Amino acid sequence: MKILMVLVHIFVCLGLIIIVLLQKGKGASMGAVFGGSSQTVFGSSGATTFLSRVTTAIAIIFMLTSLGLSIFFGKGRSSSVMEGVSHTQVPVAESPASPATPQNAGGAADKQ
Repeated sequence: MKILMVLVHIFVCLGLIIIVLLQKGKGASMGAVFGGSSQTVFGSSGATTFLSRVTTAIAIIFMLTSLGLSIFFGKGRSSSVMEGVSHTQVPVAESPASPATPQNAGGAADKQ
């Protein structure tokens, strides 16, 4: 079952990449802005195309297969992601002297 789910996920990934690359970008007609085109800068907001509906469907399938894979492969694991992390303590550095009382503010005057 897990191998089938991984294969479906890989094919959905490849399909999603191909569908996205086949679509025309909304900024493709931005060069026509200075030519006096009547379209808006980011394209007209008409009806959705077939490719955009297919992209939405494949994206939903991608999310579901991702969720399914995380559930299938995460069953035997512990409940905490921090399990096994060492609990060593890091020594705290000493704080520097406060700016109100500098240690050697006088310089040459302290030598007298």
